[in-house]
Parts: sequence; structure tokens; C-alpha cells
Amino acid sequence: MKQFFFLILMLFVFYSQGALASLSIQFWQASSGARVYFVENHDLPILDVSVEFAAGSSMDISTQSGCASLVQQLLSLGAGGFSEDQIATALADVGAQTRSHFDRDRAGIVLRTLSSERERKQALDVFARIIQFPEFPQAILSREKARTISSIKESSTKPDYIAERELMKMLYGNHPYGFNEQGEIETLSKLQREDLLAFYRAHYVAEGAVIAIIGDVTRLEAAAIAEKLTEGLPSAGQSRDVQPVAIPVAETKRLPHPAAQSHIQLAYPGLRRNDPDYFPLLVGNHILGGGGFVSRLMEEVRQQRGLAYSVYSFFAPYKEQGPFQIGLQTKKEQSEEALALTQKVLKDFVLNGPTEKELVAAKQNIIGGFPLRIDSNSKILSFLSVIGFYQLPLTYLTDYLVAVEAVTAEQIRQAFQRRIQPDGMVAVIAGAIE
Repeated sequence: MKQFFFLILMLFVFYSQGALASLSIQFWQASSGARVYFVENHDLPILDVSVEFAAGSSMDISTQSGCASLVQQLLSLGAGGFSEDQIATALADVGAQTRSHFDRDRAGIVLRTLSSERERKQALDVFARIIQFPEFPQAILSREKARTISSIKESSTKPDYIAERELMKMLYGNHPYGFNEQGEIETLSKLQREDLLAFYRAHYVAEGAVIAIIGDVTRLEAAAIAEKLTEGLPSAGQSRDVQPVAIPVAETKRLPHPAAQSHIQLAYPGLRRNDPDYFPLLVGNHILGGGGFVSRLMEEVRQQRGLAYSVYSFFAPYKEQGPFQIGLQTKKEQSEEALALTQKVLKDFVLNGPTEKELVAAKQNIIGGFPLRIDSNSKILSFLSVIGFYQLPLTYLTDYLVAVEAVTAEQIRQAFQRRIQPDGMVAVIAGAIE
């Protein structure tokens, strides 16, 4: 039976590699210095474009926490002589849409438009204004600051938000990865338009731009788009590298809250995007807590003990060590028992690794679900942005399945022992028994 599954698995891997071969990724640098990643696809009359910068929350300074997020929010709310309403109307007129991406490392904006000449030209004209000539109108800035502060105040009453914020402070201390991505009320209230302009000029620079393009255009047309989108960007900035992450002091905090359930979160510095242990940790986490109802944490904490409806774990890789987190909710009177069991399951997994049966099932789930992760242009565009920003190999998508299939149980055990120290984790119980 095991040999039969292995044969089916290998056939699927080779089939998927063949399908992925059609996603030939082309790379070049625009004259501005921006890195461009392009997949030509004429199946649909659609064009998807993203432009990203190293302008996430880790580029904030502590006294201006929230500036990076506000800059990204306001890009499309007044730019290049167009008001917020004019931008929205011009895009809607040709059926185009924009959406944003923002995290600790990256900030960017995505355009989807029809590829026909009139629609594409108008959409790209508006998109170029947004990226290159944001105006940060004072009235809009005041409105968005008030909206963000109101959102933070509302969220700050919820136990899951309280637990997450406290956990990140414990995990990262003064490191920028510990900053609230939205910012803090005190720092947000002091931000001025000049602060946003200075951040934009420092971090939204042409040399640091990563452009991803997929859809119904030729290489020549894609090159012209990349030039148009970056020719007016600042040419020199002050972007800086993210400092290394320090190992936190192990601690568990119990925070009172009137909620009926306790929200429990645990964390430890995880992995970098380019970490050589990336795939063993990816597969291992699927077994531990990332695989839903088939994960070990779910089996032990929910199925066997009934201590939680849901329990999960994940790695969030960044330029530096993003968090490895475990989370669950449980009745207040069960919180200490649930925390102790979760810690025990983690310790056992780190010590002994997965079983061969768990490993085979995890590979089957990850490889079997991979086609759903690249079944649309917008999903492929997200991968292109990651490949470009972290400068991963152009063969990353085809290498992915082979790398997953090659992971062994011993590699998982060794990777977790190198990267995760169960006794060194920080933990929060929001809604602890007083």
C-alpha cells in the first residue's frame, strides 16, 4: 500500500511539474533599477500587476509607529492631481480594481484590469499616479488617523487582540517586528503629513521596487508597463536592513478579561524566508498544528481531551525570524490544563518528530492541495511578489513540490530541535481565572 501511494505521489509531482512549466517566469531590471517578474498568459483578457517595497511596519521607528501603514493606506486616496473620488471613478469606469498588501516586511498595491487597450491604458495611468505621486491630503490623513485609532480602541477590548499584542511585545521586545502594524494610539495621534512624505521618499524608491506582472500582454508590453510605473519614483532613499531577532526570555502572562473563554497564545522566533530548514519546518508544522483536523495538536487537545474547539500552529517567515505561533481557545476553568497539554504535545513533537504515517499523510495533503494555490492569476501574482521580494529562485514553484516530497521525518525532528525551544517560549492567557 505504501509503495502504491508513493507511485501515485510521484506521478502527481511529475504531472504538477509539467503544469507548472507553462508558468515560465521572466525576470529583468527596469532602467529605474526596479526588479520585474513576468508571466505571459493569454488565456483571459486580464492583466494583474503588483508593485511592492520594503516599507512594512518594521521600517517604522518606535516614535512613529503606524506611519508605514498610513502611508500605504493613503496611496490611493489622492494622487497625481486626482482626488480620492476621481481615482475611484476612473478605475470603476474601466472595471479595474486595486487592493493592498501590508505586513512586517512589505507594503504594496495590486491592480487588476482588462487587457484591452483603452481599459488597460486608463487603469495603468491611474495606477502610476497612485504609486509615484501620492499627495497625502491633510483632510484624508486626519480622517484615516481617526478611523485607525477608533479601530485600535475597539480591538483593544477583545481578548484575542489583547493576547496577540502582548505576545508580540514579549516575543520581540523593542525589535520592529514587535510593533503593532496599525501603530499605537499615542504615536498615530502625533503623525503629520510631513512624516508620511518623508517615509514615502525614504522607502518607496525605484531601486527597491519589486514589480510582478501576469496576464494578457507581451514581454515588450510588460517592459513598457514596468518603466511607466517606476519612472517617477524617488531614486534614492534610506531603506535599512531589519536587525536580527533576539531570543526572548521565557515567560507566561495571565491577563484577566471578562470573556467566557480564555485565549491562549504561545510563540518563539521561527524562521527566515530563505531559511534552509524552510521545507522541513513547513511539513512538520502541517503535522503538528497546521493541518486542521488531522494535526497532532487537534487530535490531542480537541479530539482526545475536548479542551478546545480549535487549536492551530503556524510559521510566519520574514526577512528575519518571523513568529512560530500556537493558538487556542478554551473555557476559563480549563485554561491551565489546556496550556500544559499544548506544551507537552509540542515538547514530544520536538523531541521525537513525526511518525512515518503522519509524514506520508502530510505530504499527500500539501502536494494534493498545491494546485489550488496557483489556480488563478491573482494567486500566481502573490507568489511572484514573494519570489521577487525575497529573491527566491525563479524555479521556486516547480521546486516546491520536489522539496516537500523529499522531506524526511528525521529532517523534521532535527529542524524543530534547531529552531524551536519549547521551554523557551513566551505565552499569554487572555481571560485567565483571577
